[in-house]
Amino acid sequence: MEFWLKPRTLTVTRPASGEKARLLYWKDGEVIDAAYQELCHLLRDVNGKQTAPIDPKLLETLWGTQAFVARYGIESPVEILSGYRTPDSNKRLIEQGVPAARQSLHIQGKAADIRIPNLNAEVLGGLVRSFRQGGVGYYYRNTPQGGWIHADTGLKRTWKG
Repeated sequence: MEFWLKPRTLTVTRPASGEKARLLYWKDGEVIDAAYQELCHLLRDVNGKQTAPIDPKLLETLWGTQAFVARYGIESPVEILSGYRTPDSNKRLIEQGVPAARQSLHIQGKAADIRIPNLNAEVLGGLVRSFRQGGVGYYYRNTPQGGWIHADTGLKRTWKG
């Protein structure tokens, strides 16, 4: 329990835009607004160029994941492949054949597609599932970067895409 009482610094990268940040966003039981706003910007719809409020529970999931793996010597940033999506961006992905739900939680700022370098998708997804805070989708791709997971703050469920 002590783990969840610590100040929370999240280190993220956004491969699509080249942005990187290390932000202390929670301390003494409160979200630090300036850092929260910057995280919302980093998780914005890069294609639709729009920012929206991100569910603080999603940030908790990202931080918890990063802090937990750091205990085992993996000091990598969380790569945000997709965060918030406008309805139009989400629709375009579906039309292009990219796996995306019509009522995606990305549209509500409650989901992110993530990867942590040096951690395979199966391990990453299992860790996120252990928090019991929402859904986890596993996406395996034969690319140099490997797969990624979808993490959200909706109903507890898992799937493979």
